[in-house]
Amino acid sequence: MSNRLKLTALALGMTCAAHAMATDLTVISFGGANKAAQEKAFYAPYQSSTGNKIIAGEYNGEMAKVKAMVDTNSVSWNLVEVESPELARGCDEGLFEELDPAQFGKTEDFVPGAIQPCGVGFFVWSTVLAYNADKLKSAPTGWADFWDTKKFPGKRGLRKGAKYTLEFALMADGAAPADVYKVLATKEGQDRAFKKLDEIKSSIQWWEAGAQPPQFLASGDVVMSSAYNGRIAAVQKESNLQVVWTGGIYDFDAWAIPKGAKNQDEAAKFIAYSVQPAQQKTYSENIAYGPANTQAVPLLNKALLKNMPTTPENIKDQVAMDVAFWADFGEQLEQRFNAWAAK
Repeated sequence: MSNRLKLTALALGMTCAAHAMATDLTVISFGGANKAAQEKAFYAPYQSSTGNKIIAGEYNGEMAKVKAMVDTNSVSWNLVEVESPELARGCDEGLFEELDPAQFGKTEDFVPGAIQPCGVGFFVWSTVLAYNADKLKSAPTGWADFWDTKKFPGKRGLRKGAKYTLEFALMADGAAPADVYKVLATKEGQDRAFKKLDEIKSSIQWWEAGAQPPQFLASGDVVMSSAYNGRIAAVQKESNLQVVWTGGIYDFDAWAIPKGAKNQDEAAKFIAYSVQPAQQKTYSENIAYGPANTQAVPLLNKALLKNMPTTPENIKDQVAMDVAFWADFGEQLEQRFNAWAAK
């Protein structure tokens, strides 16, 4: 066997071994523009640097899917993107693996709250009031205007669920952003929020996927909608959709590993990779969500920062999602909301 043939055989053997060792990771996100940004910032570069394959799936945040997999020992997902309240609740209920924070870098490099016992926040986003400036005579300034169907006639878009919807209703009813969760933790406050929702119930067009509000606004189906800020920013070049930051609610999306998932070490390595400054920068360049790793902020173009929920002027009149509140009250309020919406 010539040296060249030997080397070729050796190279082939090494390639086969590398493929045998390569790990497929099934990563579940919320899809849409967010998933497209993740592909560019995380999946593609991770695949080329490790040889591991990312199988990208999506869902709408249904914890029941995760629970069913964990309960039946049939976990096919390696990583799932979750909002903070679901992360906290899932951690309490044993749906997610506990993680060692030391794997992900220095805690002080992250926005406070990003590193949690069962997950790692990899971006900060806001649910805000959005409107189509081509369809309105004057600009709304907050949730009180959203509720004002005389001044702004037409349908309104809201996410179909208690979370965000009840907070917005209370702010529309005059509750100060800083007091929202204090009020909502009382029976009177909850009744007040549902009573306020009654006022516009017939004008609400519900949405479930993040891609829907920009579509509803662009088509004129609704005159205003709650929306994820990044989804609005993603279409601002080709539309006149605008954002009102006042009264927005900001939160993290985090990676979590379902309990009993395969390849957990590799999944943790992927999480660590996704929160490195360079990856965080690329992510924020592709969708207007704030990096969870603050070391990425100086790497970003100043023009992009104006659309980020975390810049000082945008965050000052927003509310931080109260994870503990939703962990305590989420189940009962979602049940009450579903019963109310079905009536």
